[in-house]
Amino acid sequence: MSTPSQPLDRSETTFRFLAEPTSVNFGGKVHGGALMKWIDETAYACAAVWSGRYCVTVSVGNIRFRRPILVGNMVELRARVVATGRTSMHIHITVHAGDPKSGQLRLTTDCLIVFVAVDENGNPIPVPTFVPETDEQKRLAKYALDVKEALDAIVELKPDEVAKGRI
Repeated sequence: MSTPSQPLDRSETTFRFLAEPTSVNFGGKVHGGALMKWIDETAYACAAVWSGRYCVTVSVGNIRFRRPILVGNMVELRARVVATGRTSMHIHITVHAGDPKSGQLRLTTDCLIVFVAVDENGNPIPVPTFVPETDEQKRLAKYALDVKEALDAIVELKPDEVAKGRI
């Protein structure tokens, strides 16, 4: 957290809130779609702060739902820039949730999202370079680039009809 005397860490964004009844399914657990919306919003905020620009989602990769989020849980989403390209930003998101009375939050979900900064006409524009400094940042940067490589390989597996949107 930053205080008025500390500069904002532009590479990281955290959202915290309580899971409301409007976000849960019939089983009392947060809908996967609601969680994905929260993830996208948090990652967008991180990308926009980093780049200083409007950004669009390019891909969501390697999302994993580890445990459910229940109505009334405190939810914390942490988005961090972990790698950049010329116009793209790889954002790693972790989601923790738990009973707000205990203060103990457990990992529920994590994923990588790639955003591209765009100008007023929707054309990609350059973003500041992220240079990982800590060992953790270096591991996350390698992970992001490994996931990108894997996703690129998966695209190559798509039948032409799928890749061209005919199916």
